[in-house]
Amino acid sequence: MTPEPHRVVAYNTAHDSENKIHDDEVARRFGFGGGLVPGVDVYAYMSHLAVMRWGRDWLARGEAACRLLKPVYDGETAVASGVETAEGLDLEVESRGEVCATGTAALPAVPAAAPEEFPEAPPPASRPPADEAGLRPGRTLAINPLALTAAYLRQYLADVRETAPIYAAEGLLHPGTILRTANWALSHNFVMGPWIHTASRVRHLGLAHIGDEITARARIAANYEKKGHRFVDLDVLVLKNRTEPIAVIAHTAIWRPRQLAA
Repeated sequence: MTPEPHRVVAYNTAHDSENKIHDDEVARRFGFGGGLVPGVDVYAYMSHLAVMRWGRDWLARGEAACRLLKPVYDGETAVASGVETAEGLDLEVESRGEVCATGTAALPAVPAAAPEEFPEAPPPASRPPADEAGLRPGRTLAINPLALTAAYLRQYLADVRETAPIYAAEGLLHPGTILRTANWALSHNFVMGPWIHTASRVRHLGLAHIGDEITARARIAANYEKKGHRFVDLDVLVLKNRTEPIAVIAHTAIWRPRQLAA
């Protein structure tokens, strides 16, 4: 059945991060009303509906996509809602009377297969400033591993206002953290200026639990200009314990907003 809307008081988990688009003062200079709640957390709000619709099966082999249209701000009420379709769920997040994000979620009849070949890169050794040469298409990236502990999971569930009981009950990795690895593929390898996650598509391949180690391999698919912004597209393979694929992600971000060029 179509899940009930998921209402949260949004929390800016990245207010003190290196990415100053989440800082109130800097974000206002870019024309926003304050620091942006991370897009991966807005996706986490949306994913609640898929879990309530399909449960553990969706976490193991479901898929979703999101497009981030307008900011969600700290302390504001955000409502994630879904409409049943022949393919699954059409999703949106509304805040301040505006549609801030749209997306879809589905549970395919046949589980997706992991990529047969996905190049591996060494762990990040240095972090040069992001530029066109560093973000060249074809370059491979890795992230610093994440040890999935009970403390990490407990804090993450609180931060994204997650109320689905399955995560704590089964010690399961949240799909918001899975998507966050795509951001880490950039921030663990480059010193970034203010930058903005704009869209993602995720296919789940398996589950991860407390005690697992999470890593990711990424490959830069494209680096291009659109409406004055510089965009980067990433393909990401997320693994547990370095060998078992748990998700594939197509990820898009504005790595240099046009305001910086101006």
